[in-house]
Amino acid sequence: MKPMNWGVLGAAKFARDHMARAIHEAEGARFYALATSSAEKAKGFSDFCPDLKVHDSYEALLADPAVEAVYIPLPNNLHVEWTLKAAKAGKHVLTEKPIAMKAEEIDALIALRDASGLLVTEAYMIVHHPQWQRAKALVDEGAIGRILHADAHFSYDNRDDPGNIRNRPETGGGSIPDIGVYAYGSVRYVTGAEPVRLTSRIIRENGVDIFAQVTADMEGPGGGFTYHAMTSMRLPPRQEVVFQGEDGVIRLTAPFNAGLFGEAQLHMYRSGKADHIERFPGARQYRNQVENFVRSVRTGAAYPWSLEDAKGTQVMIDKVFAADRPL
Repeated sequence: MKPMNWGVLGAAKFARDHMARAIHEAEGARFYALATSSAEKAKGFSDFCPDLKVHDSYEALLADPAVEAVYIPLPNNLHVEWTLKAAKAGKHVLTEKPIAMKAEEIDALIALRDASGLLVTEAYMIVHHPQWQRAKALVDEGAIGRILHADAHFSYDNRDDPGNIRNRPETGGGSIPDIGVYAYGSVRYVTGAEPVRLTSRIIRENGVDIFAQVTADMEGPGGGFTYHAMTSMRLPPRQEVVFQGEDGVIRLTAPFNAGLFGEAQLHMYRSGKADHIERFPGARQYRNQVENFVRSVRTGAAYPWSLEDAKGTQVMIDKVFAADRPL
């Protein structure tokens, strides 16, 4: 396939450490351009991509005819604005999660995607990881029977970094937009279920949620089940997702930051049978995401996470905020 030239809007640390490197390494992709006015920040990218073209503005990068696809790692409150601008410039777009701050904002993205024929989607990397694909396949085939309960927990502690965009309300910060999107969306992905009743308890600090506890009744193709989730930016690091079925349990030990938090492992427990453990030590979810994006554009292959999928998770996030009842 013809290599796809990618441009990155902004010199975000996450882009420098993860996604820009994934684009640089991915088969069929070329990390071609970066938009930043900071020569110092640009150096962090050109160190591993010496021939990188640097534009001093987002607009200049979008006007570059050699750029075919754009990755957007900007603060959450800017995602919709720049996704629309990039698509209107004729670029395929991969935007960091959450792609919007409200579910209805995604409608404009869907309309532009459909009118342009471009691939416009959210960078929801976990669906590109084989541990999640395997979990979904096992649930779909009934390996643990009908799902009765699911738990999702994700926490880290960034209290010592008050300037971080996750700690600032004006940039769309908070644990729910940052990691609730994983705790909620991952269970939706595996089960196909949506919340029909939901309660939440949210603790805020300086205008952003630092702790959120959610309990929901979920309904999907396989029936109904109860759901519990916790996210926090003020607790020690923890990641775990558990699906409990009539006949067994599936537990993911490093579900979101696979390889960084720990080795990605899928544990399956079934009554009367030995525990079954599958390990995924070499999987590269960010690189997989880029390669699947390129493949979808070049060949028309289905992309595993659509704007409609992202909207479903944002609907749930909106419900979590709406259901909060302060103690």
